[in-house]
Amino acid sequence: MHTLRVVYHILKKGHYKLLAAAVLHDIGKPFTAFIKDDEDREFNEYSFTDHEERSYQIIKNWPFVSKYTKNMVRYHYLIRDIEKSKKEDLKRYAQKVAIWDTLDDETKEDLAEFLICDDLGKGKKRR
Repeated sequence: MHTLRVVYHILKKGHYKLLAAAVLHDIGKPFTAFIKDDEDREFNEYSFTDHEERSYQIIKNWPFVSKYTKNMVRYHYLIRDIEKSKKEDLKRYAQKVAIWDTLDDETKEDLAEFLICDDLGKGKKRR
């Protein structure tokens, strides 16, 4: 359901070039799901650490998916990773910022828009 909600918000906002990424962005989640802690166990929820990279690994050799879409899938959570790791883990933060610094401005803007739609797909409102 989440993926369909993300697709809906991408379409609603007219971000058509993000459509394929919306469909594929969480394809790796089933392969990364794990119960992290007692809270996950209590609420029967899963964590999906690094699902973006796994999703990318699944689609990276698909010739019918553009490099742009592959990058959107791979980095769709990069902004959130930077925000989170800045508070928690300086080494990971530096690694994520180094990736961010390799991206062009248009990609950065598209990732920000994608994250908004991803949050809306979870029922969250982004600042």
